[in-house]
Amino acid sequence: MNSAEDAGVGRILFITLSCVGDVVMSTPVLEVVHERYPGARIDVVADSRASRLLARCPYLGDIIHKDKKALFRGVIGLMKQLRGRRYDLIVDLRTDGLTWLLRSDYKLTKRRTRPYGPHSVERMMGVIRSLHGEAPIPPARVWLDDADRNDAAERLALLPQGAWLALGPGSTGARVRKAWPAENYAALANSLQHRFVGVILAGGPGERDLTSEIAARLNLPSIDATDTDLLQLAALLERCSLYVGADSGPGHIAAAMGVPTLTLFGEDLRENCLPWCSRATGLAAASGLARDIPFEEVLAGARALVDRQSVSDKPSRVS
Repeated sequence: MNSAEDAGVGRILFITLSCVGDVVMSTPVLEVVHERYPGARIDVVADSRASRLLARCPYLGDIIHKDKKALFRGVIGLMKQLRGRRYDLIVDLRTDGLTWLLRSDYKLTKRRTRPYGPHSVERMMGVIRSLHGEAPIPPARVWLDDADRNDAAERLALLPQGAWLALGPGSTGARVRKAWPAENYAALANSLQHRFVGVILAGGPGERDLTSEIAARLNLPSIDATDTDLLQLAALLERCSLYVGADSGPGHIAAAMGVPTLTLFGEDLRENCLPWCSRATGLAAASGLARDIPFEEVLAGARALVDRQSVSDKPSRVS
C-alpha cells in the first residue's frame, strides 16, 4: 500500500489466533499496524478467553469473539456479527477462509507472505511485511490498568515483600509432553529460596491439582494464581523477578511484562516458540519430552538469569 492508499485507511479488522501464547505473540503485529495507521479504528477477532489480554489496549474498537471449538459453525457465527461492516484493511494472521467472505479494499494474509525468520512472531510479522519493511520487530506486550495492578497488590499485601519466583507447570491434557515433574518445580524453588521471598504458581483452573502438589512441597510462601483471569495473572507476574515454566501462555505473558523467563520445551522447537523477549531463554531434551530435561540444567539456567539482574534493577513494565 502506498501513502495515497494509507490516507484512506480508517477502519481495520485484525484477525488473530486463538491460544493465549499466540495472542501475546501477535501483539507486535498489532502495534505496528497501529503505528502505521494511528487514527484508524481497529476491530479484533479473537478467542473469547485469550482476547482478555487485549481488553486494555487503548486503540482497539470492538473485540469480536470466535469459538475455536465450533469449527465451521464458528465462521458462520462470525459472519453474522460482521455482516454489513466494511473495512479498509483486513490483517489476517489465521487465514481460515473468513477474510475472503468479508468486504475490504485491502487484505493481508498468510498467503504469499515473506517471514522474517522461523519464530512465530517473525512468521506473523511476515503478513504485514509490505507495511513494516525491514525495521526491527517490536516486543510483545500486555496492557494493564490500575485495577489489575491493585488486585495484584491486594493478593500480595499480607505476604513478604521482595523478589518473587513464578512457576508455570502448565501440563494438563494434551500438553503432557510439555510437563516437567511437579517435584522438580518444588525442588527448584527450594534450591533458590535464599533468592526469593515467595512463589507465584501460574496456570488455569485445570492445573490446580498440579499447583497444589507443588505448593505442598515448598519451603516458601506461595500464591496459587489458577483462579485469576489473564490480566490479573499478568499483574501478578509483573511483580516477579523470574519465571520458570512449561511452553504455555503464562510464560509468554510473563515475558511481555518484562520478566526474565526460562521455558522448558517438549515437542515444540525453541526457535519457533520462545517468548518474544530479550530476557527469554529455553531448555529442551533430545527426547522431545520436557520431563527428560535434567534438574541440574534447569537450576543452572535459573541461577544464571537471577545473577544477571538484581531486584533493584528489574524494570517494571508500565502500560
